[in-house]
Amino acid sequence: MKPLWRINKYLYKYKGLLLLGIVFTVISNVFVIIPAQLVRIAIDYVVESFSLYRPLMQGGMGDLARENFLQVVFIFGVLILVMALLRGFFLFLIRQTIIIMSRKVEYDMKNEIFEHYQDLPLSFYRKNSTGDLMARITEDVSRVRMYLGPAIMYGLNLLILFPLVIFYMISVNAELTLYSLLPLPILSVSIYFVNNLINERSEKIQRSLSELSTFVQEAFSGIRVLKAFVREEDSAREFTKASEEYKIKSINLTRVNALFFPLIMALVGISTIITVYVGGIQVIQGEIGYGVIAEFILYVNILTWPVTSLGWVTSIVQRAAASQTRINEFLDIKNDIVSLKNLDSEIQGRIVVENLSFYYPESGIQALDQVSFEIKAGQTLGIIGTTGSGKSTIANLLMRMYDPTSGKIEVDGQDIRNYNISSLRRQMGFVPQDVFLFSDTIANNIAFGIDHPDMDLIEKAAKDADVYQNIIDFPKGFETMLGERGITLSGGQKQRVSIARAIAKEPRILILDDCLSAVDTKTENSILTALRKIMENRTSVIISHRVSSAKLADHIIVLDDGKIIERGNHDSLMNQKGVYADLYEKQTQSGEPVED
Repeated sequence: MKPLWRINKYLYKYKGLLLLGIVFTVISNVFVIIPAQLVRIAIDYVVESFSLYRPLMQGGMGDLARENFLQVVFIFGVLILVMALLRGFFLFLIRQTIIIMSRKVEYDMKNEIFEHYQDLPLSFYRKNSTGDLMARITEDVSRVRMYLGPAIMYGLNLLILFPLVIFYMISVNAELTLYSLLPLPILSVSIYFVNNLINERSEKIQRSLSELSTFVQEAFSGIRVLKAFVREEDSAREFTKASEEYKIKSINLTRVNALFFPLIMALVGISTIITVYVGGIQVIQGEIGYGVIAEFILYVNILTWPVTSLGWVTSIVQRAAASQTRINEFLDIKNDIVSLKNLDSEIQGRIVVENLSFYYPESGIQALDQVSFEIKAGQTLGIIGTTGSGKSTIANLLMRMYDPTSGKIEVDGQDIRNYNISSLRRQMGFVPQDVFLFSDTIANNIAFGIDHPDMDLIEKAAKDADVYQNIIDFPKGFETMLGERGITLSGGQKQRVSIARAIAKEPRILILDDCLSAVDTKTENSILTALRKIMENRTSVIISHRVSSAKLADHIIVLDDGKIIERGNHDSLMNQKGVYADLYEKQTQSGEPVED
């Protein structure tokens, strides 16, 4: 139970609903016990009435006795019906309190986890798979909710009903109570083991279903590749194999489920037989009346579900504890990217990088080694290098997605760690190498970083990114939906929309991380010409493996294996006849790829 202590704060938050649920549970269980007593009294009354009925018949008072007899029986019937209705009403109230409380806690937990996810650094997402993150905020939270809702509800019912019923049974007949309850512990233990088998096999089915869904998703996502390589039959064969595994696991679960209710009914039947046998002996001996046997049979049936639920509740608690442990693992991870002085000021854009070294924490790979450079406010820096040279790492460090292993980064003379992180990033425009657009309208994607979207600003950003004409050619223009619910843009169009999104923020620092790789030379020149105007009053960093993207920068550095091997402007680097000049010659001779 220790991992579940973490959620006691939610139980305290909704203590009103929980306390009402406990009160309603006590009241509803009172209305469970009273009908059993009414049945005992009614049966004893009927038996006694029959012993008096014959003499009264012979005395000529049979009709009157019969009428009174039926009236009393009718009253007992009405009382039992009223008790049942009241029991049902309070069961409704229990669900309206405890189950609603569990849903409110589920809502709060999901929000807490999601907010915590967003606060964690980029390194966290490199270490953990998206599927695992999704599972903890959905499946694990749902399992914890089962503990907070049904498990607490049925657990309270057991804790309240069991003592009440046992107390009444003992007060009526202690010996018969002992015999009646003999099979119930066996029932509870049996249900516990059967439930464990059901849960174990259910989890196997869930994993199998997840693998099946992943297989289908990949097959349909890569349908072009499947058809191009004529692998449809192989794909169908693999799907059949995965489906067969799912079918076998499902049948195994069905076989275990088949034991559940027969087991319950068998043990309840045994308990009923014992009650009738022992109770019959006591009736013959004149120790109890017939009504007591009926009352005890009802009590046994009343206790059946709470005792049965004990194994089920125990299983739910175990699963909830395991899930809460997984949730706590992520909630206990702290973000080490924090602001030291929480500065929230408008930046001018002067960047100084001194002896910057960086090792990726998740892999231990060194990405940068003693890198130093300076960009004055309003100037443009070009960073050139091959794949794996550390270009994108510099972008991540400037955005403070990571903190450097050693060295420092200053913005306007202040250590970057002193700035409020949100304030710093809000004044930066970032176009990542891997473009991501949301399933939303083009206008909303471009306005993503703006607090108060303005259509004129959105259109201007689209024009500057040379994507305006493409957008207005769509039937719905800027209201065109992207993603699964709408159209899919080409690679070049995606990159230009991403550039427009960064420009629309009107940032003080603009970072372009190899964002022109999917556009042709003509479009690249058009975008760079537009960007040149935008970059006049902004500090800009153009990261690229293509020399053409960075040649207009005021200053260029060439990276190789995390180190700066050349620096200067385009002309001076060409005169050096080094790596930069070789890259320029090769790219010029080979020509640039043309966008599809």
